Amino acid sequence: MNKELKDKFVLLWKKYFPNAELPITFQYSDGTMGVEKEKTVEGHRCVIAQLLKVRRGESVYMQEECVNCRGGKRYLGFSQSMFPGFECFLSHDEKGEGERYKRTPELVTECMKQLPFIPVKKNIIFKRWDRISEEDTPQGVIFFATPDVISGLFTLANFNSAAPDAVIAPFGAGCASIVYYPYREELNGTKRSVLGLFDPSARKFVKGDILTFSIPFSKFAEMIDEMEESFLITDSWSKITGRMGIKNQIE
Repeated sequence: MNKELKDKFVLLWKKYFPNAELPITFQYSDGTMGVEKEKTVEGHRCVIAQLLKVRRGESVYMQEECVNCRGGKRYLGFSQSMFPGFECFLSHDEKGEGERYKRTPELVTECMKQLPFIPVKKNIIFKRWDRISEEDTPQGVIFFATPDVISGLFTLANFNSAAPDAVIAPFGAGCASIVYYPYREELNGTKRSVLGLFDPSARKFVKGDILTFSIPFSKFAEMIDEMEESFLITDSWSKITGRMGIKNQIE
């Protein structure tokens, strides 16, 4: 990771997004980059909840056994398929029991056919932006952000693109929107940003005004270089920076 780029973003972030939470990064690696392994716990635990410590500044790496959510294993790339009965879990079974996020199990099956498995390396490493080093090679950047911050990121992601869908909001679990989709965008070279954390099952692990905005790293590097020629330098944005007064958005 280029130190100049890292430091440049921190300065610009403080200038144009005062008091906003720094993003976290993810990268896949066969090594551990010198960070601690995420503790394995009993029972279900959402990946979004596991990342709270990273948002607070602690770096961790995860392997398959660190992820207790069965969907999380699939969306982080540690499993090639969902667990048996997933289509009924996400919709409902013959007794009417299930999450009811899709009307029928058949819709779930069709949806999952469009999400190819992406091979990954042994570990996924999460670090907050200010904790990354020159040895790191982030593949995605994840913001946990309020509407004003999302507005700035969304507009900046569209600044150098003629495409109407430079930002997408695909259906999926919270972890799918912050890792699976942006990682796939990075690998495919399409580099679209991903608006997420609409999953009701994951939302209970963040404050009510928080969504995620996840960016393939190659796109994010471009966005940093374009910040000072974009709308961020206008009076319109200065009015928004003036009301960014919440110092700590993390639960």
